Amino acid sequence: MLFRLPLVRNLSTQVNAAAQKVSKTPSMKTFKIYRWSPDHPEEKPHMQSYTLDMDETGPMMLDALLKIKNEVDSTLTFRRSCREGICGSCAMNIDGRNTLACISKISKADGKDVKIYPLPHMYVVKDLVPDLTHFYKQYKSIKPYLLTSKPLPEKEILQSVEDRKKLDGLYECILCACCSTSCPSYWWNQQEYLGPAVLMQAYRWMIDSRDDATESRKQMLQNPMSLYRCHTIMNCAKTCPKGLNPGKAIAAIKRSMAFE
Repeated sequence: MLFRLPLVRNLSTQVNAAAQKVSKTPSMKTFKIYRWSPDHPEEKPHMQSYTLDMDETGPMMLDALLKIKNEVDSTLTFRRSCREGICGSCAMNIDGRNTLACISKISKADGKDVKIYPLPHMYVVKDLVPDLTHFYKQYKSIKPYLLTSKPLPEKEILQSVEDRKKLDGLYECILCACCSTSCPSYWWNQQEYLGPAVLMQAYRWMIDSRDDATESRKQMLQNPMSLYRCHTIMNCAKTCPKGLNPGKAIAAIKRSMAFE
């Protein structure tokens, strides 16, 4: 008579997996985040620490912020929307650099704490939310739309391929304000100096072949402060999360004002 022994070939695999699960140590990382609330004006701004298990957190800084807000501290306040580096809502200062939290990767292996602040040299609404009212007011002042005296066509104003290419590297700006808030000239003179982001958009409309208001746009900038406070420090190009070069656009405006 033959006897069948129970199959135990998967037993060792199950034991090893269980042992690994027990012995695995969590990959912890601390996030130090700027906190201030207008609801408690008597409390000074301070840094608050949150420690997360990176094995249970997404790869981006925004993932960590969302996990903290959803599971640890619902009072944490920040802006976010698209999560794809398109809207610019989650602009903040992460480890000393202005960037977008949604496209900023978390380094899990370096063992260093992450420090997160709102965009520098701006009034703070709450926690990581800066007040961009003045920034958008400056953007509105340059009339960021097509100005033409010609009769409008039924469908569209045509543009050559060559003229369209001139706008590359300009139209991609998402107005996140990372560049302007990294500019020392803007820190010192932001009430009058328009700053890198707004000036780059001004140049975008100045060179648009469909626009007829180039001269009036130049005239608007013909004063000591709006344009000429730029000292070519180039922090703007270094920090832009879209890889644009506002400093180059500002230099082009200066050249146009002087020679054209």
